[in-house]
Amino acid sequence: MSGSRDTGAHRLGGARGFATGSVAALELTWRAGPVTFVCHVVLTVTQGLLPAGVTLLTKWLFDALQYGRDTAGLSPLALAVGVGTITALMAVLPLAASYTQARLQRGIAHLAQRRLYGKVNGFVGMGRFEDPEFLDRLWLAQDSATSAPGQITTSMFGLVQQAVAVTGMVAVLSSISPWLTVVTIAAAVPVLLVQVLLARREAGLAWTISPRNRRQLFYQRLMLDVSAVKEVRLFGAGRFLLGRMDTETRAINAAEERHDRRVLALQSPPALLGALITAGGLAWTVSGALSGRFGAGGVAAFLAASAGVQGALATGISYITAGYHALLTIRHYVEVNRLPADLPVRPDPVPVAPLADRIAFDDVWFRYREDGPWVLRGVSLTIARGESVALVGLNGAGKSTLVKLVCRLYDPTRGTVRWDGTDIREMDPELLRGRVSAVFQDRVDYDLSATDNIGIGDLRHLDDPERIADAARRADAHGFLSELPRGYATLLSRTFPEADDEETGEPSAGVALSGGQWQRLALARAMLREGRDLLILDEPTAGLDPAAEQRLHERLRAHREGTTSLLISHRLGTVRRADRIVVLADGRISECGSHGELVALGGEYARLFALQASGYTEDENENEDEEVAV
Repeated sequence: MSGSRDTGAHRLGGARGFATGSVAALELTWRAGPVTFVCHVVLTVTQGLLPAGVTLLTKWLFDALQYGRDTAGLSPLALAVGVGTITALMAVLPLAASYTQARLQRGIAHLAQRRLYGKVNGFVGMGRFEDPEFLDRLWLAQDSATSAPGQITTSMFGLVQQAVAVTGMVAVLSSISPWLTVVTIAAAVPVLLVQVLLARREAGLAWTISPRNRRQLFYQRLMLDVSAVKEVRLFGAGRFLLGRMDTETRAINAAEERHDRRVLALQSPPALLGALITAGGLAWTVSGALSGRFGAGGVAAFLAASAGVQGALATGISYITAGYHALLTIRHYVEVNRLPADLPVRPDPVPVAPLADRIAFDDVWFRYREDGPWVLRGVSLTIARGESVALVGLNGAGKSTLVKLVCRLYDPTRGTVRWDGTDIREMDPELLRGRVSAVFQDRVDYDLSATDNIGIGDLRHLDDPERIADAARRADAHGFLSELPRGYATLLSRTFPEADDEETGEPSAGVALSGGQWQRLALARAMLREGRDLLILDEPTAGLDPAAEQRLHERLRAHREGTTSLLISHRLGTVRRADRIVVLADGRISECGSHGELVALGGEYARLFALQASGYTEDENENEDEEVAV
């Protein structure tokens, strides 16, 4: 999704866009509950007929009482019973309609949410999640997915109800004064135009301030996130973040204040016009009653019908504007659901067989944006089956990008990545990733139980406690996990309450792990994925103490024995046993060979290795000097 931001109706504006949004909302409503949908329609139409019915019966009742005779063939008592019956229905039916409406809205919100997140989950790569415009649209789509479809259908049902009510009231009012009926209806036109204009501006405002809303939420989360609190407190950054959040809030409030002023300025004149028409009509009707043209029933009918028409028109207009606004916002939900695949997947993908020969990068060029800098520049690299290859280089050299490409989280801008000679773009990405296990540098610490944190690595074994525990043992995590209050069932979070304590019956707090412990859980996830062809280790022992790092590297070497592996590490001592070491510089392969060959070459790798080794040597010399001094 690219291009400049716009406001207003955007791509789904106009009649076609509104029709698309309406159809989408109605389809969601029908699928959310066909029986409830039909019941709600019946209740809506019935409620629309009742006001006109009670107004007409009231007029007949007043006339019957005034003139002392039956009206429309009904006695005053029968008319009174009719008014009472309709009044009772007017009291009961809205309750039933509220129930069916709430039931529909819950179903609509659930279905829309499931579709939206199903669509997002269906994106093959991760490029869209680094696109600010898409994230803004997704932010609004999340809100509209739960509210807009229900609001549209509610507005449609309400509009039908008010249309029926207006038709009945107009029929009653026309019997008193046709011209007054026309004036009353005409007075609603400017109200409708003003409300439609305001709805467009409100939808445009939501799109305009959505980046500020996301930043406001970002600052809020930073001030509440446990992982950020210690740094925020240490650096005294709380006031800074509070100030940034306050700046965004003030800007949002200022934009909304300007909009509210427009609302006040535009809505006041039509409201005043409606009041003047009602007052004038009442004076005319009373004058007619005094001159004998109308009876008491006529005056009562005018008061009820005039108020009913204006009230129904005002309510109908509010439904129109609410529905119009929802149609403007549902476009975000519709557009996200209409997005094409971010990465193309063949309808008949090539089967992904176990790696038999090699993985090859063939003249691979890559950049994250069309106008961005090149991250990879003509990389050609072959990784033979069973070979361990280490990627080394300064930050930004392109190491992690190569990992993303081999997992097909992105496609190369130029060149190909091949799996046993087959371009991986010809394969099913899900099946390809099923042949890969990984530990990423930016691991995820899930606010879930220890079992879930490990089981996510291979959901087939989530309910196999022995497999989970075995993976934890190999990652050197079983010891501290087994000592948790509820063992592997312990919630590893202080953000959410854990299940009720068995003794007290009260929710118990979860447990927070150290960074090194979380790293071991990430390793356990990878250990659970046995039998994979490619093992990716991106700084797998970051955050561990030297002793733990040494133990885990020994276990990792055993785990990846016979497996093709790709290792990324800034600690060159951990990559020296790799079969080959590839040095990346400025997006290109600058050196390639074994540890001994690269040290003998005296190039960049040798320089970096000597630099790191000198740090350890200097530390040792300092310790020796201290011992001598003692």
